[in-house]
Amino acid sequence: MENMQYAEELVREFLVFRGFTNTLQAFETERCTDIGKMFQVYKIVDLIFAVYIPKFHAEKLVGLFSFFKQCFSSWSETTMLDTFSKLEGSVLRCYIVHALQSGRKDKVVEFFGMNGNDLLLKGSDWTAWFAIPYVKNPSIDPQFRVYFSKEWYEALRLSVRNFFSEIFNARLPALLKISSEKNTISCLKKDNKRLNQKLLQLQALLEEKDAQLGLSKRSMGAANSSFQSSGIDDENLRPSSSSEDICAPATSYLGRIPQSEECAAAEPTKFASARVESSSRQDSYSASSLHASSGGIDDTAQKLYGSHFDGMYPKKNGLSNPECDLTENGREMLREEEFPEVSVEFQETFLGHTSPITRCRFSASGNNIASASVDGTVRIWTYDSSIPASRNATIYCGAEIMSLDWECKSDRLLLIGTADGGIKAWNVDAKRVVCDLNTTDAFPSVLDLKCSPVEPIFVSAASSRRLGSNSIDSLGYASLTVWNMKTWKAMTVLPLGEDPPAITSLCFNHNGKILAASATDGMIHMFDMSAGLQITGWPAHDSAISSLLFGPDETSIFSLGSDGKIFEWSLQNQGRVLWSKTSSWFSEPQTSKYCRHEMALDASGRQLLATSGSVRAPIYQVQGHSNGFKTLPHSAAITTVDWHPSLPIFLTGSADNSVRVTSIL
Repeated sequence: MENMQYAEELVREFLVFRGFTNTLQAFETERCTDIGKMFQVYKIVDLIFAVYIPKFHAEKLVGLFSFFKQCFSSWSETTMLDTFSKLEGSVLRCYIVHALQSGRKDKVVEFFGMNGNDLLLKGSDWTAWFAIPYVKNPSIDPQFRVYFSKEWYEALRLSVRNFFSEIFNARLPALLKISSEKNTISCLKKDNKRLNQKLLQLQALLEEKDAQLGLSKRSMGAANSSFQSSGIDDENLRPSSSSEDICAPATSYLGRIPQSEECAAAEPTKFASARVESSSRQDSYSASSLHASSGGIDDTAQKLYGSHFDGMYPKKNGLSNPECDLTENGREMLREEEFPEVSVEFQETFLGHTSPITRCRFSASGNNIASASVDGTVRIWTYDSSIPASRNATIYCGAEIMSLDWECKSDRLLLIGTADGGIKAWNVDAKRVVCDLNTTDAFPSVLDLKCSPVEPIFVSAASSRRLGSNSIDSLGYASLTVWNMKTWKAMTVLPLGEDPPAITSLCFNHNGKILAASATDGMIHMFDMSAGLQITGWPAHDSAISSLLFGPDETSIFSLGSDGKIFEWSLQNQGRVLWSKTSSWFSEPQTSKYCRHEMALDASGRQLLATSGSVRAPIYQVQGHSNGFKTLPHSAAITTVDWHPSLPIFLTGSADNSVRVTSIL
C-alpha cells in the first residue's frame, strides 16, 4: 500500500532526526515480522492487561487513554465517546482491584493522589472508591463485590478488545492520510493561485476603467471652464437636472462611509477576513494628507489612542507620515520602507476584545488560540472553521493578564498569570478553572509562565512591582517558583541570589532539563531543573531583556532587549554573538503601557517576528542575506506575537483590540 510505505518512511525520518536509534532498530524488527500490515488489537489489549496493570504502571495507563481520547476528539458520535469514557473508568477500576488483590494498598493511595482531581471531574460515581483502600474486605462489600469477580474481568477484557477493533478498523491513523491529503492540498493551492491571478487581472482592469472615468471627468470639467471663461451663456447646454442632482452620486458615496461603520458596529460577528492590496496604503496616506491639510489629526483617533496615537508616526510640518521615521536628533530615515510587505495567503481578524491585547498564544497543536487583554479578559478561539468550536470560551480574571502558556503535551490546560499575583489553570474541555493559585504578597505581578515540555510542572516568574506606565527596568525584585501540575502546589524556589532583578521571560529546552531566564539587568540565567540550581549566566544587554527563546537546534539562544536590540548567542561558545539586529525603530516608548516587547520564531527557526511600536511588525530573516519583511498593518501598535508550532502562520495582537491570524506564502 502506497500510503503505508510513505507513512513508514516518515517514521524512519523522524526517528533518525531525533537520534532514537534503539527505537529505530525495534521499529525495523517489528516491521519485518508484521504480516497483515493492519491494526492488531490483541497487542493493545495485552499492553493494558498484561503490562500496565500487573506492573502497576498507572501513569502510563492514564497516559494511554488520554492519547486515545485526543486521537478520537474529532468524533461526532456522542455514543462512541460515552462508551469510551465508560471503558476507561472500568479499566482504571480494574487497576485498583488488581492492586488490592496483590496487597499493594500503597499503589491505590498513590493512584488517587495523582489522579483524584480528574476522577472527581468525571462523575460522582468515583466518590465511594476513594474509601476502598480503607475498607477491610472490599471483595465482599456489596458496593465493590462485582469488580472482584472473574466474570467481570473477562467481560471487560472482551469489551475493550471489541471496542478498539471496531474503532481502528473504521478509522485510519493520521500518518496514513498524509499522502492523500498532501495531494489534495497541492490541488487546492494551485486553484487558489489561479483564482488570485484572476483576481489581480480583474483589479487591474477595474483600476484601468477608474482611470479612464477620472480622465473623462477632468476633460468635462476643463470644457465647462472654457465655456465660462469665454463668457458663453451655456444655460441651454446644461441638462435639466439641478446642481444637487449632478453632485448626487458623490454625495451618496460619501454618505455610505458612516453608514457602513454603523453597520459594522452593530454586526455581532467577531471575525473579519482581510485581503489588503498594495494601493491601500497609498490611499490611506492620501486621505490622511487631505485631512491634515484641512485641520490636523482626527479628534476621534486622538481620543481613542491619546499620546500613543501622537507617537505612532513622526510628524513633519503637522503632517503624519507613515513612510518615514525620525531619530531623536531629527535625522530622517526610511528604514521601514526597506522591508517589503510579506506575501499573504490569507488573514483572519478576531474582534472579540474591547481593550488592548497583552498576550496571544497558539496551543500545542496550533488548533486553538488564547488571547488576553488589559481588561482582564482571556478568550479561547480557533481561526479554522473545520475545527470544532466546542472549546471556545471567555474567561474573566479581574486583573490585567501578564502571561499565558499552554500545556505542552496537549491542548487541555491553559495557564494564566495576572497583575495581582494570580495564576489560574483553565481546563478547556471542562470549561472551568481547575486551580486558582496566588504568589506571595511580596511578588504581586506574574510576568511569565512556562510549562515543562516533559514533566508535569511549570515555572512562574513574579516581580515585586507591577508593570505600569514606568519603564520595564523598574519592576523590582524577582521570584522563580516551580509548581507541580498534579498537586497544584509549589515544589521549590529557584535560587537567584540576594535582591535579584525581576525576571521577564522564561523558556525550556526540548527535554525540560534546562530553563533559561532573562532579567531586567540584562543578564541571562541558565538553570539545571533536575538539581534546581543555576549553572551559568552572562550579561547579554545593556538594558532590560524583555523576551528570550531557544534556537531551533538549541545550540543558541535569542534575546530581545527593551532597547530593541536582538542577539543570537552561542551556547557552545558562551558570550559569542552569532547574529544580531536592531529593531529600535519599531519599538516606541509609548507601547510600554500596553506590553513588554516580545519575539517569536517560526518552526524552522529561520524567521523571527517581533512586536512593534508601529502598526507593522518586522519579520527578520535569521542568518539570511535579506533584511526580512513587514506584516500587513494594524491600526495601532503591535503588542504581542506568536508563530504556529508547525505551519507558516503567525499571530499579531494589537493595541487596536484586535488579533490577526496571518498565513504567508
